[in-house]
Amino acid sequence: MSDGLAVLHALDSARTQWYHITAIVIAGMGFFTDAYDLFCISTVSKLLGRLYYYDPATGKPGKLPHGVNNFVVGVALVGTLSGQLVFGWLGDKLGRKKVYGMTLILMSICAICSGLSFGFSNKSVITTLCFFRFWLGFGIGGDYPLSATIMSEYANKKTRGAFIAAVFAMQGVGIVFAGLVSMILSKLFLLKYETVAFDDNPILSTQPEADYLWRIVLMLGALPALLTYYWRMKMPETGRYTALIEGNAKQAAADMGRVLEIEIQAEADKVAEFKAANEYSLWSREFFNRHGRHLIGTMSTWFLLDIAFYSQNLTQKDIFPAMKLVSQDHEVSALREMFETSRAMFVVALLGTFPGYWFTVFFIDRIGRYIIQLVGFFMMSLFMLIIGIKYEYLRDDNKWLFAVLYGLTFFFANFGPNSTTFVLPAELFPTRVRSTCHALSAAAGKAGAMIGAFVVSTYTLDGKAKEIRIAMITMSCTNMLGFFCTFLVTETKGRSLEEISGEDGGINETQMASRPS
Repeated sequence: MSDGLAVLHALDSARTQWYHITAIVIAGMGFFTDAYDLFCISTVSKLLGRLYYYDPATGKPGKLPHGVNNFVVGVALVGTLSGQLVFGWLGDKLGRKKVYGMTLILMSICAICSGLSFGFSNKSVITTLCFFRFWLGFGIGGDYPLSATIMSEYANKKTRGAFIAAVFAMQGVGIVFAGLVSMILSKLFLLKYETVAFDDNPILSTQPEADYLWRIVLMLGALPALLTYYWRMKMPETGRYTALIEGNAKQAAADMGRVLEIEIQAEADKVAEFKAANEYSLWSREFFNRHGRHLIGTMSTWFLLDIAFYSQNLTQKDIFPAMKLVSQDHEVSALREMFETSRAMFVVALLGTFPGYWFTVFFIDRIGRYIIQLVGFFMMSLFMLIIGIKYEYLRDDNKWLFAVLYGLTFFFANFGPNSTTFVLPAELFPTRVRSTCHALSAAAGKAGAMIGAFVVSTYTLDGKAKEIRIAMITMSCTNMLGFFCTFLVTETKGRSLEEISGEDGGINETQMASRPS
């Protein structure tokens, strides 16, 4: 049936145009902001501990208490989960475009307000910071289902995977910039203000000016979102939503004809017929018969992946000193500690995290989503198991091998399930519930991320070898579970969205084997 709809056929068969590239950048800026804001908190949290939680009686540098650290790091994840569910549902009910700009506005305002967190005590500063970071996460969460759905519905079927993966790959750019910006700014502060190690002078080792540093780092997260707001508002509603959900064949043909620079026939009768054939709701028996297995698959794999992925990213600040890639906190000043931690994060992100995203972009429409996800889960599990079993040896006698293995886990996360779990929910489900199903899958992922932030991080916070080993082996097991849950989804490359979801009246995917043919 989709081949009979001119607007869908035009979208599926369109050659790659400048508009596709523009859409990738516009949609991707949300993920740049997402990654920057969620991951720069790893370096900022150590500085917050030195500034607001120093107790002379301990004889040690200030450190956020376990509960406070978990809250500072994890509250944005709670907001993200909430935002995914709310904006994902709104994207199906009101349209993708109508709520798309709201996410950027929320991200920009809350990124700025996070840096302006006020108070006369450490509790009031942290409480204010967490309040704004929750709503920052809420806006970030909305970008997940909306950006993925918009890109999938604009893309042609030949390179759709690469386009969606490229949007998500901007997360890798954001992670790199989170480390880079923190590193550059902390270095500038080091050059401006004299520093002494904590061992030499516990009071002067934490410069008062450092209170400006973490605020500047957080507020800069608003910049990319602000720069793309105008262009995001200029994007038309997707042709699939306009035609198949709103039933406005004329508007869909006009909008997509303008975007693709071709003439498209409206076909009002065919659009009405298509719309009437796909009226079942998310909670209907028909949906669960057709797509229930896929929804369980996308939710479970994203949940298991994010336990390990976010644990890795958010606990780097604790693991780096343990593996002696940065100095111990008592050996350096607060600014030096932030600089060294940011530098290590930047190097790991640049050499391990960043390339994996773009390997996925280049190979996803050749190898396929299914194989990339299986291999990624398996390799992550293998490398984490090696690190967990041989942790003391790697830490004490071969720290560079440690760094290589640790970097490879990031590489195969991103040239693997971290990318494909984002792509698959944007392709497997019908237009009517596509945004909501992506939101449910992404929210399951954030539930896993919260376990990583609130539970796994407690094993790495003190840098104890036994507890880090437990964390690594546990994450290896979750990745292996993700490997097996991948068998619940199916390959989607090279086919139209309507063919995959069964909206075109053909055989629906849940009646087919999960392995790619």
